[in-house]
Amino acid sequence: MIELPETFLQMPGWWTQGQAWLESLPQAVDAQCRRWNLAIDGPVAHGSNAIVVPVTRDGMELALRMSLPGDEVTKQVRALKWWDGRGMVLLLDDDAEAGAMLLERLSTPLTTRPIDEAIAVLGQMMRRLAVPGPDDAPSTADIVTTRSAELEPQWERLGRPFDVAILREALDVAPTETTSTAAVNGDFHSGQVLAGHREPWLTVDPVLYRGDIEFDLGRVLWWDLDKMTEIVPYFDLAVREAGLDRDRARDWVIWRTVDYWLWGLNSGLTEDPVRCARLVNALCR
Repeated sequence: MIELPETFLQMPGWWTQGQAWLESLPQAVDAQCRRWNLAIDGPVAHGSNAIVVPVTRDGMELALRMSLPGDEVTKQVRALKWWDGRGMVLLLDDDAEAGAMLLERLSTPLTTRPIDEAIAVLGQMMRRLAVPGPDDAPSTADIVTTRSAELEPQWERLGRPFDVAILREALDVAPTETTSTAAVNGDFHSGQVLAGHREPWLTVDPVLYRGDIEFDLGRVLWWDLDKMTEIVPYFDLAVREAGLDRDRARDWVIWRTVDYWLWGLNSGLTEDPVRCARLVNALCR
């Protein structure tokens, strides 16, 4: 039986849900290993809502990912199958009802690389993932339209936490229309990219949308913002490596960052809103 890391057990997501699942997780991993003929090959790693167990089968090094079963797992399985290994970790088997995925094993995270290299890789990866998207995937334009209607009321409820000019700019540039039909990863940053064997870098834990690939460029920047002495050069680097229109990319970063800024304040975050303020102020005209 595996032993769950204490850092995983203390994740905030488990404060209100998933306790029964956590208690049964070691047994679930054991059952999944028997079902798929896997041998555990190292210590358990984890993110905020899933564990990854290094395993082997017939001499092949793989990774067993286990997370709380539900709609999110089903969507992620679909996303992995859609990208089918192009810039994305390869899914070898899945049992969505058990919250289980069998993946190729990756290694060093992109977060270990210098910031210039990391931002360049992320820009290249945004373009690499831009395969044609499924017609029924959520549209980035629809997401923006729906969320934009909520921004000002939320800003008011939160006590007008930043200058109204920033809110107005975000609403003015909101990308509510798109002609792009590309697949978009809606949860993208350096913590989700690891070194691979088939390709130098591969993405994990995708969220599949369809539309503008600039959707999560803001997250790419705010995730690593503390490593940047200046912001605009890194924005320009990502834009160049991804082959984006600079003005369109800037609009996306402004809107997406204001969106996350308000969401973060509403959720009680303290550090990320500060990063959002710095990012918006660097790019606002």
